[in-house]
Amino acid sequence: MRKTFKVFLLLLLALIGFQSCEDMDDTIAVSNGLEVENFIWKGLNLYYLWKADVPDLADDRFANQKELDSYLSTYNDPFVLFDSLRVQESTDRFSILVDDYTVLENLFQGITKNNGVDFGLRYKQGSTTEIFGWVRYIIPNSDASNKPIQRGSIFYAVNGTALTTSNYQSLLSTDDYTVNLANYDNGAITPNGQSVALTKTELTENPIFQKQVITAGTHKIAYLVYNGFTANFDGQLNSAFGEFTAAGATDLVLDLRYNSGGSVQTAARLASMITGQFNGQLFAKQQWNAAIQSYFEANNPGQLVNNFSNSIGSSTINSLNLSKVYILTTKSTASASELVINGLKPYIDVVQIGDVTTGKNVGSITLYDSPTFGRENRSSKHKYAMQPIVIKTINKDGFGDYQAGLQPTIPLIENLNDLSQLGNQQELLLSAAIQSITTGGRRIDQSASEQSRDFKDSKSLRRFGTDMYIENK
Repeated sequence: MRKTFKVFLLLLLALIGFQSCEDMDDTIAVSNGLEVENFIWKGLNLYYLWKADVPDLADDRFANQKELDSYLSTYNDPFVLFDSLRVQESTDRFSILVDDYTVLENLFQGITKNNGVDFGLRYKQGSTTEIFGWVRYIIPNSDASNKPIQRGSIFYAVNGTALTTSNYQSLLSTDDYTVNLANYDNGAITPNGQSVALTKTELTENPIFQKQVITAGTHKIAYLVYNGFTANFDGQLNSAFGEFTAAGATDLVLDLRYNSGGSVQTAARLASMITGQFNGQLFAKQQWNAAIQSYFEANNPGQLVNNFSNSIGSSTINSLNLSKVYILTTKSTASASELVINGLKPYIDVVQIGDVTTGKNVGSITLYDSPTFGRENRSSKHKYAMQPIVIKTINKDGFGDYQAGLQPTIPLIENLNDLSQLGNQQELLLSAAIQSITTGGRRIDQSASEQSRDFKDSKSLRRFGTDMYIENK
């Protein structure tokens, strides 16, 4: 469901904000040049999931606004202040601050500055510093879609400079660059003299990358490559499931291997499309910091749950009513993707094929500099916004501790020696799913040379590229 915080935010601010500070109020000071700093502290003081573990965020840390301002004035950079108010990175890998909230708003709609190459990065054989890139897929209608580059293309350098662990971020962050291509043979990277010039433009990516129905014996297998939980494409996602039901699909292979997450609402809707027989039952439950959790439990417990549904607005959800689903994953499968897997497990059989997932069991909301931290009445003095972690999610059985990732039922890592196009029935992970559906499956062994994993990918290079969020308007 869509979360609307306006009314109870005011109550929260009154009930749990600055409880012991008689002279503190929830109007951010604007006369002392600390507008952004006040916004950061007060937003984290109210919402941050790990508030209790950060002494400087305690409600009684400052006696009044003057003391708070004195503390905030010791920070010359809002980003340094923000980082100082977070717990250690091993616990909080995902909270971010941005100086232009339009970046976040665009990202939620699938809009990024992008050349269309979605890629993974791996270490060269025998090295801990030299790396190379491989193309996972090309976004349609992008600059790259008109260039001689495709899934499986290997690049070892950018603008003639070999990629390393110390330079890849700077080389790949520019708007225009040329990738230098290579051949791949059992881990050996051999430059082939070819190169492709790429240009980033503002691009809207439809997360529904591919959909088809595969006939295999008596089975009609729906196959969906879904690359992001982008809420404004939920209607198209529902239409895709309408096509699957019309085709008489008996099984579903959901390809989330490159899906780094997004909307919690969309995750609940996708789970409802896969099933259909659990309408109104609990899909996932949210856990907030102690103060907000207590408030919700006493005043609005419905805000803590996301249920299976049979509708999107006035439209009926097209459901497959499955009791078993096959989900393809990699280390890039994160947040809302993991939420779908974890939320479905108490209800149906989930066969996970591929690699262990990222392990992101927490979510965020967007906080703006306004009296309610919502979009309305935002400050006109700056465009800073925060996306702090505010919730942990658990499923119907109370399980949510998968920080180390969700383990696959059938372990398989994409083999760069054998990268068929997505949707090809011989492609490694899809073939394993079809085999499992039609024959009951058998263990697929990989040699040690095929166990190399991506250590980064194009989505993880973007700030907020792997988050799970609750809409806040």
